[in-house]
Amino acid sequence: MHGWFGLRRREVERFKRFPIQTQQRMLAGVLARGAGTDFGRRYEIDRIETVGEFQSRIPLTDYDSFSGYVKQMLGGERDVTARGRVRLFARSSGTTSDRSKYIPVTRRGLWNDHLRGMRDVVTLYLAACPDSHVLEGKTLTLGGSCFVRNGATIGDLSALLMLETRAVSEWFRLPEIETALLPDFDEKVERICRECTGQNVTSFAGVPSWNLALMRRVLEYTGRDDLREVWPGLELFVHGGMGFAPYRRAFGELFPSGDIRYMETYNASEGFFAIADDMSRNDMLLMLDYGTFYEFRDGSTVVPLEGVECGRNYAMIITTSNGLWRYELGDTVEFTSTSPYRIRITGRTRQFINVFGEELVLDNAERAVAAVCARTGAVVEEYTVVPRYMSRGRKGAHEWVVEFSRRPDDAVEFARELDEELMMLNSDYEAKRRSTMEPLSVVEVPRGTFRRWLAAKGKNKVPRLSNDRRTADDLMEFVKLK
Repeated sequence: MHGWFGLRRREVERFKRFPIQTQQRMLAGVLARGAGTDFGRRYEIDRIETVGEFQSRIPLTDYDSFSGYVKQMLGGERDVTARGRVRLFARSSGTTSDRSKYIPVTRRGLWNDHLRGMRDVVTLYLAACPDSHVLEGKTLTLGGSCFVRNGATIGDLSALLMLETRAVSEWFRLPEIETALLPDFDEKVERICRECTGQNVTSFAGVPSWNLALMRRVLEYTGRDDLREVWPGLELFVHGGMGFAPYRRAFGELFPSGDIRYMETYNASEGFFAIADDMSRNDMLLMLDYGTFYEFRDGSTVVPLEGVECGRNYAMIITTSNGLWRYELGDTVEFTSTSPYRIRITGRTRQFINVFGEELVLDNAERAVAAVCARTGAVVEEYTVVPRYMSRGRKGAHEWVVEFSRRPDDAVEFARELDEELMMLNSDYEAKRRSTMEPLSVVEVPRGTFRRWLAAKGKNKVPRLSNDRRTADDLMEFVKLK
Protein backbone atom coordinates (compact mmCIF):
# COMPACT_ATOMS: atom_id res chain seq x y z
CA MET A 1 0.00 0.00 0.00
CA HIS A 2 1.02 3.63 -0.48
CA GLY A 3 3.89 4.35 1.98
CA TRP A 4 2.55 6.01 5.13
CA PHE A 5 -0.91 4.52 4.65
CA GLY A 6 0.56 1.00 4.75
CA LEU A 7 2.33 1.75 8.02
CA ARG A 8 -0.83 3.21 9.50
CA ARG A 9 -2.85 0.21 8.38
CA ARG A 10 -0.56 -2.03 10.45
CA GLU A 11 -1.14 0.21 13.48
CA VAL A 12 -4.90 -0.14 12.99
CA GLU A 13 -4.55 -3.90 12.86
CA ARG A 14 -2.57 -3.75 16.10
CA PHE A 15 -5.27 -1.89 18.06
CA LYS A 16 -7.86 -4.31 16.63
CA ARG A 17 -5.84 -7.19 18.13
CA PHE A 18 -5.19 -5.43 21.45
CA PRO A 19 -8.22 -3.16 22.03
CA ILE A 20 -8.30 -3.16 25.83
CA GLN A 21 -4.59 -2.54 26.18
CA THR A 22 -4.89 0.31 23.68
CA GLN A 23 -7.71 1.90 25.66
CA GLN A 24 -5.75 1.57 28.90
CA ARG A 25 -2.89 3.41 27.21
CA MET A 26 -5.26 6.16 26.04
CA LEU A 27 -6.59 6.64 29.57
CA ALA A 28 -3.10 6.81 31.05
CA GLY A 29 -2.12 9.49 28.53
CA VAL A 30 -5.22 11.62 29.17
CA LEU A 31 -4.73 11.38 32.95
CA ALA A 32 -1.06 12.36 32.71
CA ARG A 33 -1.88 15.45 30.64
CA GLY A 34 -4.87 16.40 32.79
CA ALA A 35 -3.15 16.19 36.17
CA GLY A 36 -1.82 19.76 35.98
CA THR A 37 -5.16 21.37 35.12
CA ASP A 38 -7.66 22.99 37.48
CA PHE A 39 -10.01 20.09 36.77
CA GLY A 40 -7.24 17.59 37.49
CA ARG A 41 -6.36 19.16 40.82
CA ARG A 42 -10.02 19.34 41.82
CA TYR A 43 -10.50 15.60 41.33
CA GLU A 44 -6.93 14.56 42.27
CA ILE A 45 -6.37 12.92 38.90
CA ASP A 46 -2.71 12.27 39.71
CA ARG A 47 -3.87 9.67 42.28
CA ILE A 48 -5.94 7.64 39.80
CA GLU A 49 -4.38 4.31 38.80
CA THR A 50 -7.27 2.12 37.62
CA VAL A 51 -10.41 2.43 35.52
CA GLY A 52 -12.48 1.81 38.65
CA GLU A 53 -10.82 4.70 40.48
CA PHE A 54 -11.33 6.90 37.42
CA GLN A 55 -15.05 6.11 37.33
CA SER A 56 -15.56 6.58 41.06
CA ARG A 57 -13.58 9.81 41.36
CA ILE A 58 -14.74 11.76 38.28
CA PRO A 59 -18.47 12.44 37.78
CA LEU A 60 -20.34 11.99 34.52
CA THR A 61 -20.87 15.24 32.63
CA ASP A 62 -22.85 16.54 29.67
CA TYR A 63 -22.76 19.96 28.02
CA ASP A 64 -25.07 21.55 30.59
CA SER A 65 -22.87 20.48 33.50
CA PHE A 66 -19.62 21.12 31.59
CA SER A 67 -20.53 24.54 30.16
CA GLY A 68 -19.09 26.43 33.14
CA TYR A 69 -15.61 25.18 32.22
CA VAL A 70 -16.25 26.14 28.59
CA LYS A 71 -17.09 29.71 29.62
CA GLN A 72 -13.81 29.91 31.52
CA MET A 73 -11.88 28.71 28.47
CA LEU A 74 -13.74 31.06 26.14
CA GLY A 75 -12.78 33.85 28.52
CA GLY A 76 -9.11 33.06 27.99
CA GLU A 77 -8.32 31.18 31.20
CA ARG A 78 -5.50 28.63 30.99
CA ASP A 79 -5.24 25.07 32.32
CA VAL A 80 -8.96 24.72 32.97
CA THR A 81 -9.69 21.16 31.80
CA ALA A 82 -6.83 20.91 29.28
CA ARG A 83 -3.26 22.19 29.40
CA GLY A 84 -2.57 25.74 28.30
CA ARG A 85 -5.03 28.08 26.66
CA VAL A 86 -7.58 26.57 24.28
CA ARG A 87 -7.90 28.81 21.23
CA LEU A 88 -10.19 26.72 19.01
CA PHE A 89 -13.87 26.02 19.67
CA ALA A 90 -16.15 23.99 17.45
CA ARG A 91 -19.64 25.46 17.49
CA SER A 92 -22.54 23.10 17.09
CA SER A 93 -26.16 23.20 18.05
CA GLY A 94 -28.26 23.12 20.95
CA THR A 95 -28.63 21.46 24.15
CA THR A 96 -31.77 21.96 26.15
CA SER A 97 -30.49 25.26 27.50
CA ASP A 98 -28.10 26.81 24.98
CA ARG A 99 -28.65 27.98 21.41
CA SER A 100 -25.15 26.73 20.49
CA LYS A 101 -22.56 24.48 22.06
CA TYR A 102 -18.91 25.53 22.09
CA ILE A 103 -16.69 22.47 22.16
CA PRO A 104 -13.00 23.00 23.04
CA VAL A 105 -10.53 21.71 20.45
CA THR A 106 -6.90 21.60 21.62
CA ARG A 107 -3.96 21.51 19.22
CA ARG A 108 -3.23 17.98 20.32
CA GLY A 109 -6.84 16.96 19.77
CA LEU A 110 -6.90 18.63 16.36
CA TRP A 111 -3.88 16.72 15.05
CA ASN A 112 -4.07 13.42 16.95
CA ASP A 113 -7.83 12.98 16.81
CA HIS A 114 -9.70 14.91 14.12
CA LEU A 115 -6.95 15.01 11.50
CA ARG A 116 -5.76 11.50 12.21
CA GLY A 117 -9.31 10.37 11.57
CA MET A 118 -9.34 12.16 8.23
CA ARG A 119 -6.08 10.46 7.22
CA ASP A 120 -7.44 7.12 8.35
CA VAL A 121 -10.43 7.52 6.03
CA VAL A 122 -7.91 7.32 3.19
CA THR A 123 -5.98 4.52 4.90
CA LEU A 124 -9.02 2.30 5.31
CA TYR A 125 -10.47 3.19 1.92
CA LEU A 126 -7.27 2.21 0.12
CA ALA A 127 -7.18 -1.05 2.08
CA ALA A 128 -10.78 -1.82 1.10
CA CYS A 129 -10.41 -0.63 -2.52
CA PRO A 130 -6.82 -1.31 -3.68
CA ASP A 131 -7.81 -0.45 -7.29
CA SER A 132 -8.66 3.12 -6.25
CA HIS A 133 -7.30 6.19 -8.06
CA VAL A 134 -8.57 8.59 -5.39
CA LEU A 135 -5.08 9.96 -4.65
CA GLU A 136 -4.64 11.03 -8.27
CA GLY A 137 -7.09 13.92 -7.79
CA LYS A 138 -8.41 16.23 -5.11
CA THR A 139 -11.15 16.10 -2.48
CA LEU A 140 -13.89 18.71 -2.67
CA THR A 141 -14.86 19.64 0.89
CA LEU A 142 -17.95 21.69 1.61
CA GLY A 143 -17.38 23.14 5.05
CA GLY A 144 -18.71 25.90 7.25
CA SER A 145 -17.34 29.21 8.47
CA CYS A 146 -15.64 30.64 11.55
CA PHE A 147 -14.84 33.90 13.35
CA VAL A 148 -12.39 35.20 15.94
CA ARG A 149 -13.52 36.42 19.36
CA ASN A 150 -11.35 37.28 22.36
CA GLY A 151 -8.35 35.60 20.76
CA ALA A 152 -10.22 32.35 20.06
CA THR A 153 -11.31 30.98 16.69
CA ILE A 154 -14.91 29.74 16.81
CA GLY A 155 -16.88 28.01 14.09
CA ASP A 156 -17.87 24.78 12.40
CA LEU A 157 -15.36 21.99 12.96
CA SER A 158 -14.81 21.68 9.21
CA ALA A 159 -13.81 25.35 9.02
CA LEU A 160 -11.38 25.02 11.93
CA LEU A 161 -9.73 22.01 10.32
CA MET A 162 -9.33 23.72 6.95
CA LEU A 163 -8.01 26.91 8.50
CA GLU A 164 -5.49 25.23 10.78
CA THR A 165 -4.13 22.84 8.13
CA ARG A 166 -4.22 25.11 5.09
CA ALA A 167 -0.46 24.92 4.47
CA VAL A 168 -0.75 21.14 4.00
CA SER A 169 -4.32 20.47 2.93
CA GLU A 170 -4.42 22.88 -0.03
CA TRP A 171 -2.26 20.38 -1.94
CA PHE A 172 -5.10 17.87 -2.02
CA ARG A 173 -8.27 19.79 -1.13
CA LEU A 174 -10.67 22.08 -2.97
CA PRO A 175 -11.97 24.83 -3.04
CA GLU A 176 -9.58 27.68 -2.21
CA ILE A 177 -9.58 28.49 1.49
CA GLU A 178 -11.20 31.90 0.97
CA THR A 179 -14.11 30.21 -0.79
CA ALA A 180 -14.31 27.35 1.68
CA LEU A 181 -14.79 29.70 4.63
CA LEU A 182 -17.43 31.95 3.07
CA PRO A 183 -20.42 32.25 5.45
CA ASP A 184 -22.99 32.75 2.65
CA PHE A 185 -23.93 29.31 1.37
CA ASP A 186 -25.26 30.40 -2.04
CA GLU A 187 -22.19 32.53 -2.75
CA LYS A 188 -19.95 29.66 -1.69
CA VAL A 189 -21.72 27.25 -4.04
CA GLU A 190 -21.41 29.63 -6.99
CA ARG A 191 -17.71 30.15 -6.39
CA ILE A 192 -17.15 26.41 -6.04
CA CYS A 193 -18.84 25.90 -9.39
CA ARG A 194 -16.48 28.40 -11.00
CA GLU A 195 -13.33 27.18 -9.25
CA CYS A 196 -13.76 23.42 -9.19
CA THR A 197 -15.65 22.20 -12.26
CA GLY A 198 -12.44 22.26 -14.32
CA GLN A 199 -10.40 20.44 -11.66
CA ASN A 200 -9.70 16.73 -11.22
CA VAL A 201 -12.04 15.91 -8.32
CA THR A 202 -11.90 12.25 -7.28
CA SER A 203 -13.83 12.48 -4.00
CA PHE A 204 -16.01 14.82 -2.02
CA ALA A 205 -16.83 14.94 1.67
CA GLY A 206 -19.23 16.43 4.18
CA VAL A 207 -22.83 16.52 5.35
CA PRO A 208 -25.19 14.84 2.81
CA SER A 209 -27.81 17.61 2.67
CA TRP A 210 -25.31 20.38 1.92
CA ASN A 211 -23.46 18.29 -0.64
CA LEU A 212 -26.67 17.28 -2.37
CA ALA A 213 -27.60 20.93 -2.88
CA LEU A 214 -24.08 21.72 -4.10
CA MET A 215 -23.94 18.84 -6.57
CA ARG A 216 -27.34 19.67 -8.03
CA ARG A 217 -26.12 23.20 -8.64
CA VAL A 218 -22.95 21.84 -10.27
CA LEU A 219 -25.10 19.93 -12.77
CA GLU A 220 -27.16 23.05 -13.50
CA TYR A 221 -24.03 25.17 -13.86
CA THR A 222 -22.36 22.76 -16.28
CA GLY A 223 -25.48 21.67 -18.14
CA ARG A 224 -24.63 18.02 -17.45
CA ASP A 225 -26.87 15.19 -16.30
CA ASP A 226 -24.20 13.08 -14.60
CA LEU A 227 -21.50 14.25 -12.18
CA ARG A 228 -19.06 11.89 -13.86
CA GLU A 229 -19.38 13.99 -16.99
CA VAL A 230 -18.10 16.89 -14.87
CA TRP A 231 -15.48 14.90 -12.96
CA PRO A 232 -14.67 11.61 -14.78
CA GLY A 233 -12.47 10.36 -11.93
CA LEU A 234 -15.03 10.90 -9.16
CA GLU A 235 -15.34 7.68 -7.14
CA LEU A 236 -16.03 8.39 -3.44
CA PHE A 237 -18.34 10.36 -1.16
CA VAL A 238 -17.29 10.45 2.50
CA HIS A 239 -20.28 11.43 4.61
CA GLY A 240 -21.26 11.86 8.24
CA GLY A 241 -23.26 14.04 10.58
CA MET A 242 -26.66 12.47 9.89
CA GLY A 243 -28.32 9.32 8.60
CA PHE A 244 -27.62 8.73 4.92
CA ALA A 245 -30.56 6.44 4.06
CA PRO A 246 -32.99 9.24 3.02
CA TYR A 247 -30.38 10.65 0.64
CA ARG A 248 -29.17 7.51 -1.09
CA ARG A 249 -31.78 7.60 -3.86
CA ALA A 250 -31.24 11.32 -4.46
CA PHE A 251 -27.48 10.86 -4.70
CA GLY A 252 -28.04 7.98 -7.10
CA GLU A 253 -29.76 10.44 -9.45
CA LEU A 254 -26.50 12.38 -9.64
CA PHE A 255 -24.68 9.33 -11.00
CA PRO A 256 -26.95 7.65 -13.59
CA SER A 257 -23.88 6.16 -15.30
CA GLY A 258 -23.06 3.91 -12.37
CA ASP A 259 -22.47 3.51 -8.66
CA ILE A 260 -20.25 5.70 -6.54
CA ARG A 261 -18.73 4.44 -3.32
CA TYR A 262 -20.13 5.82 -0.07
CA MET A 263 -18.08 5.80 3.13
CA GLU A 264 -19.63 6.68 6.49
CA THR A 265 -17.72 8.33 9.32
CA TYR A 266 -18.58 9.28 12.88
CA ASN A 267 -16.83 12.63 13.11
CA ALA A 268 -18.39 14.92 15.71
CA SER A 269 -17.30 18.28 17.11
CA GLU A 270 -16.16 16.41 20.21
CA GLY A 271 -13.94 13.95 18.33
CA PHE A 272 -13.46 11.49 15.49
CA PHE A 273 -14.76 8.14 16.66
CA ALA A 274 -15.46 5.60 13.91
CA ILE A 275 -14.97 4.85 10.20
CA ALA A 276 -16.67 2.40 7.86
CA ASP A 277 -13.69 0.22 6.94
CA ASP A 278 -15.90 -2.27 5.07
CA MET A 279 -18.39 -0.50 2.81
CA SER A 280 -20.44 -3.65 2.34
CA ARG A 281 -21.49 -3.42 6.00
CA ASN A 282 -23.77 -0.94 7.77
CA ASP A 283 -21.47 -0.38 10.74
CA MET A 284 -18.17 1.34 11.49
CA LEU A 285 -14.87 0.41 13.10
CA LEU A 286 -14.43 2.13 16.47
CA MET A 287 -11.09 3.96 16.36
CA LEU A 288 -9.29 3.25 19.60
CA ASP A 289 -5.93 5.05 19.44
CA TYR A 290 -6.84 8.72 18.90
CA GLY A 291 -6.38 9.71 22.53
CA THR A 292 -10.04 9.07 23.49
CA PHE A 293 -11.07 6.80 26.34
CA TYR A 294 -14.55 5.36 25.82
CA GLU A 295 -17.28 4.40 28.26
CA PHE A 296 -20.83 3.29 27.55
CA ARG A 297 -23.98 3.79 29.59
CA ASP A 298 -26.96 1.43 29.59
CA GLY A 299 -29.48 2.87 32.04
CA SER A 300 -27.56 3.56 35.24
CA THR A 301 -24.78 1.09 34.40
CA VAL A 302 -21.58 2.51 32.88
CA VAL A 303 -18.93 0.16 31.49
CA PRO A 304 -15.60 0.57 29.70
CA LEU A 305 -15.05 -1.03 26.30
CA GLU A 306 -14.47 -4.54 27.63
CA GLY A 307 -17.88 -4.51 29.31
CA VAL A 308 -20.06 -3.91 26.24
CA GLU A 309 -22.32 -6.48 24.62
CA CYS A 310 -23.57 -6.68 21.06
CA GLY A 311 -27.18 -5.75 20.42
CA ARG A 312 -27.56 -3.40 23.38
CA ASN A 313 -28.19 0.34 23.07
CA TYR A 314 -25.55 2.47 24.82
CA ALA A 315 -25.13 6.18 25.39
CA MET A 316 -21.53 7.01 24.51
CA ILE A 317 -19.26 8.72 27.06
CA ILE A 318 -15.83 10.09 26.17
CA THR A 319 -12.72 11.41 27.88
CA THR A 320 -10.44 13.13 25.39
CA SER A 321 -7.31 15.17 24.77
CA ASN A 322 -9.67 18.06 23.95
CA GLY A 323 -10.33 18.49 27.65
CA LEU A 324 -13.66 16.64 27.87
CA TRP A 325 -13.97 14.42 30.96
CA ARG A 326 -16.50 11.58 31.15
CA TYR A 327 -18.62 13.62 28.75
CA GLU A 328 -21.89 12.13 27.49
CA LEU A 329 -22.25 13.00 23.83
CA GLY A 330 -25.99 12.48 23.58
CA ASP A 331 -25.56 9.83 20.87
CA THR A 332 -26.61 6.24 21.30
CA VAL A 333 -24.76 3.38 19.62
CA GLU A 334 -25.12 -0.36 19.25
CA PHE A 335 -22.18 -2.74 18.99
CA THR A 336 -22.42 -5.09 16.04
CA SER A 337 -19.11 -6.79 16.81
CA THR A 338 -16.61 -6.97 19.67
CA SER A 339 -13.81 -8.57 17.62
CA PRO A 340 -13.05 -6.02 16.34
CA TYR A 341 -15.23 -3.42 18.02
CA ARG A 342 -17.75 -2.09 15.50
CA ILE A 343 -20.67 0.23 16.13
CA ARG A 344 -23.61 1.78 14.39
CA ILE A 345 -25.30 4.99 15.52
CA THR A 346 -28.84 4.32 16.70
CA GLY A 347 -30.08 7.73 17.79
CA ARG A 348 -29.92 10.35 20.49
CA THR A 349 -30.50 10.25 24.20
CA ARG A 350 -32.99 13.12 23.84
CA GLN A 351 -35.75 13.67 21.33
CA PHE A 352 -34.41 15.36 18.22
CA ILE A 353 -34.73 15.72 14.46
CA ASN A 354 -31.52 15.77 12.42
CA VAL A 355 -32.31 14.79 8.83
CA PHE A 356 -30.60 17.81 7.27
CA GLY A 357 -27.95 18.50 9.91
CA GLU A 358 -30.26 20.88 11.79
CA GLU A 359 -30.05 19.07 15.16
CA LEU A 360 -33.39 20.35 16.40
CA VAL A 361 -34.07 19.10 19.92
CA LEU A 362 -37.37 18.87 21.76
CA ASP A 363 -36.68 21.88 23.94
CA ASN A 364 -36.22 24.05 20.82
CA ALA A 365 -39.62 22.96 19.50
CA GLU A 366 -41.45 23.39 22.80
CA ARG A 367 -40.01 26.84 23.45
CA ALA A 368 -40.77 28.01 19.91
CA VAL A 369 -44.39 26.85 20.09
CA ALA A 370 -44.88 28.54 23.45
CA ALA A 371 -43.39 31.84 22.24
CA VAL A 372 -45.38 31.97 19.00
CA CYS A 373 -48.63 30.99 20.71
CA ALA A 374 -48.10 33.75 23.26
CA ARG A 375 -47.67 36.29 20.47
CA THR A 376 -50.51 35.12 18.24
CA GLY A 377 -53.08 33.96 20.78
CA ALA A 378 -53.17 30.48 19.25
CA VAL A 379 -53.29 27.35 21.39
CA VAL A 380 -51.60 24.19 20.12
CA GLU A 381 -53.24 21.05 21.47
CA GLU A 382 -50.89 18.48 19.92
CA TYR A 383 -48.20 18.38 17.25
CA THR A 384 -45.58 16.20 15.64
CA VAL A 385 -42.67 17.24 13.41
CA VAL A 386 -41.32 15.14 10.53
CA PRO A 387 -39.00 15.77 7.58
CA ARG A 388 -40.07 16.46 4.03
CA TYR A 389 -37.18 14.97 2.13
CA MET A 390 -35.27 16.69 -0.64
CA SER A 391 -36.31 15.96 -4.20
CA ARG A 392 -34.85 17.11 -7.48
CA GLY A 393 -35.44 20.84 -7.71
CA ARG A 394 -36.78 21.14 -4.17
CA LYS A 395 -35.04 21.57 -0.85
CA GLY A 396 -35.94 19.64 2.26
CA ALA A 397 -38.03 21.09 5.08
CA HIS A 398 -39.82 20.31 8.32
CA GLU A 399 -43.51 19.52 8.23
CA TRP A 400 -45.47 20.26 11.40
CA VAL A 401 -48.71 18.35 11.79
CA VAL A 402 -50.65 20.47 14.28
CA GLU A 403 -53.94 20.26 16.12
CA PHE A 404 -55.09 23.63 17.44
CA SER A 405 -57.54 24.08 20.25
CA ARG A 406 -57.57 27.76 19.30
CA ARG A 407 -56.57 28.57 15.75
CA PRO A 408 -54.36 31.56 14.91
CA ASP A 409 -55.97 34.39 12.97
CA ASP A 410 -53.43 33.86 10.18
CA ALA A 411 -52.08 30.30 9.76
CA VAL A 412 -49.44 31.42 7.24
CA GLU A 413 -48.13 34.04 9.66
CA PHE A 414 -48.10 31.45 12.46
CA ALA A 415 -45.86 29.17 10.38
CA ARG A 416 -43.55 32.04 9.45
CA GLU A 417 -43.14 33.13 13.08
CA LEU A 418 -42.56 29.55 14.20
CA ASP A 419 -39.81 29.18 11.59
CA GLU A 420 -38.12 32.41 12.68
CA GLU A 421 -38.35 31.47 16.36
CA LEU A 422 -36.62 28.14 15.68
CA MET A 423 -33.83 29.94 13.82
CA MET A 424 -33.34 32.21 16.79
CA LEU A 425 -33.21 29.29 19.23
CA ASN A 426 -31.00 26.92 17.22
CA SER A 427 -27.95 28.02 15.22
CA ASP A 428 -27.72 24.77 13.24
CA TYR A 429 -31.35 25.04 12.19
CA GLU A 430 -30.70 28.63 11.13
CA ALA A 431 -27.65 27.60 9.10
CA LYS A 432 -29.54 24.88 7.26
CA ARG A 433 -32.58 27.11 6.70
CA ARG A 434 -30.34 29.65 5.03
CA SER A 435 -28.78 27.01 2.81
CA THR A 436 -30.41 23.63 2.21
CA MET A 437 -33.85 23.83 3.86
CA GLU A 438 -37.07 25.61 2.90
CA PRO A 439 -39.34 27.25 5.51
CA LEU A 440 -41.34 24.82 7.59
CA SER A 441 -44.94 24.06 6.67
CA VAL A 442 -47.88 23.58 9.02
CA VAL A 443 -50.51 20.95 8.23
CA GLU A 444 -53.60 21.36 10.40
CA VAL A 445 -55.66 18.33 11.42
CA PRO A 446 -59.17 18.41 12.96
CA ARG A 447 -59.72 18.66 16.68
CA GLY A 448 -59.49 15.32 18.43
CA THR A 449 -57.35 13.67 15.73
CA PHE A 450 -54.35 12.94 17.93
CA ARG A 451 -56.45 11.62 20.79
CA ARG A 452 -58.35 9.23 18.53
CA TRP A 453 -55.17 8.18 16.77
CA LEU A 454 -53.42 7.42 20.06
CA ALA A 455 -56.39 5.38 21.24
CA ALA A 456 -56.46 3.42 17.98
CA LYS A 457 -52.73 2.69 18.28
CA GLY A 458 -52.82 1.84 21.96
CA LYS A 459 -50.36 4.62 22.74
CA ASN A 460 -50.40 7.43 25.30
CA LYS A 461 -47.69 9.79 24.00
CA VAL A 462 -47.33 11.63 20.71
CA PRO A 463 -43.83 11.40 19.15
CA ARG A 464 -42.89 15.06 18.94
CA LEU A 465 -39.80 14.88 16.70
CA SER A 466 -39.09 12.11 14.21
CA ASN A 467 -36.34 11.49 11.68
CA ASP A 468 -38.71 9.73 9.29
CA ARG A 469 -42.26 10.31 8.07
CA ARG A 470 -43.99 7.30 9.58
CA THR A 471 -45.86 9.17 12.32
CA ALA A 472 -47.18 11.92 10.04
CA ASP A 473 -48.06 9.58 7.18
CA ASP A 474 -49.94 7.31 9.56
CA LEU A 475 -51.77 10.28 11.06
CA MET A 476 -52.81 11.60 7.66
CA GLU A 477 -54.02 8.17 6.62
CA PHE A 478 -56.00 7.99 9.83
CA VAL A 479 -57.60 11.37 9.04
CA LYS A 480 -58.62 10.14 5.57
CA LEU A 481 -60.21 7.01 6.99
CA LYS A 482 -62.27 9.13 9.36
